[in-house]
Order: sequence, then structure tokens, then C-alpha cells
Amino acid sequence: MPLTNEIIQQKLIDKFGDQLIDWVQPYGMLTFTAPKDLNLKVLQFLFDDTELKFQFLTDLQAVHYPDSKGAELAIVYHLHNLTDNIRLRFKVFTDINTPDVYSATALYASANFMERETYDFFGVNFTGHPNLIRILNVDEMDYFPMRKEFPLEDQSRVDKDDEMFGRG
Repeated sequence: MPLTNEIIQQKLIDKFGDQLIDWVQPYGMLTFTAPKDLNLKVLQFLFDDTELKFQFLTDLQAVHYPDSKGAELAIVYHLHNLTDNIRLRFKVFTDINTPDVYSATALYASANFMERETYDFFGVNFTGHPNLIRILNVDEMDYFPMRKEFPLEDQSRVDKDDEMFGRG
């Protein structure tokens, strides 16, 4: 029997119960949300289960939701079962003041640089990461540039010509 989103969802519900929420399937990709303290347990289950076999971490990134108090940062995992060619997405949310999430580097070697980049741009502290330092920005940078805390452009600049930007 081929692996389907319904089978995956049922196996996850059987294992974790109602701790996993927000089940949707945009464009056919199973997506759900887990508590941040369960991220490694969910990843380990998806990796180890002999039927699920989600053993490839395609992507890991963060999204900043400044209006969601207490859950401003979402860490999004994209996993791929290469045997059955099925992908899934799951999210964990964390407070921007304590953005601590367990590192997935022990399970997926590919998480190393993805977690460093996510730390570098969003400030997510991946607990247990072997070398969590900036990867693209300068070490002296004391802020995280992808957070939506800064205006997109400086409205007080007088040296720009709006016509050059298609606004004149």
C-alpha cells in the first residue's frame, strides 16, 4: 500500500495525540504544528519509523510574525521521504525573547549550516548545535536582519531619486 498523507497523519496522531495541531495540506503537502519542546521527538519518529522514512531534511528556516505575541518566530522544517517521494512540512513556534529550539544536527547533518543561517538572520538559538556562530553576516552585528523590526527603507533619505525606482 502506498504511503499517503492520511497514513502519515494517523501515525503521528497515534504517537503524539493532540499535541500536534493545525493539520492542513496546501498544494498536497501535509503540514502541521508541534510544540517546540517536541521538535526532536517528532523528527526522530519521522526518521526512524520503518514506514515513514523521512530521512532527508530538505530545508529549515524561520519566519518572523511580529504580531503573534509569545510565538513570534516559527521554525519550519521540510522533510522528504526519498523512497516514496513524499514531502511534509512542520512548524514549531517560539517566543522572540527566548528563541531556544533543540538542534537537529545530531539527526540530520544537513541541519548544521541551515541552523547557523537561521541563527544568523533570525536569532534562533539552536540548543545543542556544535558550532552556532554567524555564517553570512559579520560577527560584530548585534541584531538579526530578517526580523521585521526595521523599516524597509529610510524615508528621510534625500539622495535617492524616486524615478529611478519606478515611483516617479
